Amino acid sequence: MEAIYRLLLEQPELGVRQVAAHLGFSDEMVRSALDDLADLRLLQPGEGDGQFMTVSPEVGLSVLLNRIELEFGSKQRQLEAARSSVEALITQYGQQQHAPEVVQQHFGLDAVRLRLEQLAETARSECLSFFPGGAQRPDVMESSKPLDQMALERGVSLRTLYQDSFRNDPPTREYVHWLSTLGGETRTVPSLPMLMVIVDREVALVPLDPADGRQGALELRSRGAVEALHVLFTRFWDAGIPWYEQDGPDSNGLSRRERELMYLLASGHTDEFISKKLGVSLRTVRRTVSNLMARLEARSRFEAGVRAARAGWLS
Repeated sequence: MEAIYRLLLEQPELGVRQVAAHLGFSDEMVRSALDDLADLRLLQPGEGDGQFMTVSPEVGLSVLLNRIELEFGSKQRQLEAARSSVEALITQYGQQQHAPEVVQQHFGLDAVRLRLEQLAETARSECLSFFPGGAQRPDVMESSKPLDQMALERGVSLRTLYQDSFRNDPPTREYVHWLSTLGGETRTVPSLPMLMVIVDREVALVPLDPADGRQGALELRSRGAVEALHVLFTRFWDAGIPWYEQDGPDSNGLSRRERELMYLLASGHTDEFISKKLGVSLRTVRRTVSNLMARLEARSRFEAGVRAARAGWLS
């Protein structure tokens, strides 16, 4: 990558093939290095397709150093704020032995399921849920039916958000149909931030580790925290499509999943991350990326991001 950057500083008019021939690299190696240089803000797209401009070391490397320093400073401030919060909590609960507990930990799936059952039995007005990732196990959905039915019969509103990928899962389709006949509402979005359940705007359950829901959950009863999560749910719910509606293409001919994938791709995420984020297979991600690059007539991901931005796909 350094050799390519040095060469382009000396001969900025060179294209991909000339750089590859000059340094003895393959075209793919050069394009990959150009993507990395673009990520480091040392390379910018030129005015014509397939053209690019180098940023001088004085400017580019200074910007890179400043960015690293800003990130380090931000992390240091976060650490100091977290330390202050922990010290304040220790002081508060050390002085108030009977202070109300606003955070509880539930370790393991069995403990979380038991707590969810208890909350479902006592819910008074509403139960809101995020279900990201892969489809739920059929036995889990089946076991939740009696609690769901009792809640709906008591007049509790059940609103559930799934990822779009759940639409391809037969057990989930059957469960959603059953739930809708009783008055439950279901919508889908391309991706969700994490697993989450909110009951009566008073209590919320979120994962101990968003990357591994099997570890357990945090139960939050802080009014501010629960209200913030309720706002988050409402934003996603408003952007969701009801289960029985179809997702049509936008003015660019892109589905919601393709738009989300293109945004994640342009943000520099790996295929593996995108696969997990959208709840689809790695093969599906790579096939979709290939199709989008073909539609954009792009030969590299960097070029695809540039052309997508120019075409208004990332607006």
